[in-house]
Amino acid sequence: MIISVIKEIKPYENRVAATPTTVGELVRRGHEVLVERGAGLGSHFTDGEYEAAGAKIVAKEEAWNKGELIYKVKEIFPEEYQYINDKKIIFTYIHSNAHLDQTQYLLASGCTSIAYEDVIASDGTFPLLAPMSELAGKGGFLAALHFSQSVHGGQGVLLNNVSGVESPAVTIIGAGVSGMGAAELAAAFGNRVQILEVNSKIIENARNRLPYNVELLYSNRANLERCLKNSDVIINCILWDKTRKDHLIYREDLKLMKSGALIVDVACDDNGAIETCRSTSHADPIYVEEGITHYAVDNIPSAFAKTASVTLSNATLAYVIEIAQKGVERALKENAGLRRGLTTYKGQLTLLETAEKYGIEFINPNELVETF
Repeated sequence: MIISVIKEIKPYENRVAATPTTVGELVRRGHEVLVERGAGLGSHFTDGEYEAAGAKIVAKEEAWNKGELIYKVKEIFPEEYQYINDKKIIFTYIHSNAHLDQTQYLLASGCTSIAYEDVIASDGTFPLLAPMSELAGKGGFLAALHFSQSVHGGQGVLLNNVSGVESPAVTIIGAGVSGMGAAELAAAFGNRVQILEVNSKIIENARNRLPYNVELLYSNRANLERCLKNSDVIINCILWDKTRKDHLIYREDLKLMKSGALIVDVACDDNGAIETCRSTSHADPIYVEEGITHYAVDNIPSAFAKTASVTLSNATLAYVIEIAQKGVERALKENAGLRRGLTTYKGQLTLLETAEKYGIEFINPNELVETF
């Protein structure tokens, strides 16, 4: 199969889907790998390193036009629509229920698109989302550390245990992969860490992994209000169903918080769990609502591009190999977890969440593969 590694065009997106090591693994299996010129520079991988691994360095048009499997990091942007057709397999983060225009174009093109974020493992976890979730959680805490500084408009609180000073309070909503990443750093810095979680098994797992300066609380309204009042930083790490109209933290709740406190929304669901949150970028990362600073960068891992690219490509490689070795239809038929990530196939929408949100006809991918 001809596999094309594409240079990302999203502003401040420095990740690349495949490292030179990943390329080497694909080439050794007999596949042709085209790497768009400069695709790895944001992650400090040179074109020469890719060539040494067996890739061919090509211009954008050749990468898109010749590639059968398009290997990316971020969603497809309008400037890239012209390259998509029914011969293409798109493998990337798609977030179809957040990007209606993209979804409509993928459907119209007839391509096969598979979303990293929806691929599922046999234990119910999301193996292609988890590596970036951990980095996002840790990066969210580091952003809080940065924007709590007076020189960056914060209240001048060092998120660390300092002798003679009350330790800052950091509340983390959700003890999933990103929440645990944030908690790991926040606790290691000596903060008073509070985690709100609704799943008792997840709470127990977190208890066994985290140190004693972490308080694990059942997520209910009373505990949330207590955390809002005493926290210097709130870090939201739970995804919010985009069909929901309610919120976990409402605009009026911000009045309960300390003046100058900070909200970090790792999940970045606009008007989601936190009513006042909207996605921001690395170029313009913060804004203030009701006296509370909000940080909601929607691609935090890009700030740690080399680490992110290595962990992402390690996670995706096995799936790329399976698609390339078997062909996409056989791979989808034999791998139920990969099939869960199928978003569009020959003009049909195969992701239920997106179909329900936009009222588009849904085709069950489990039934679809029986026709292959």
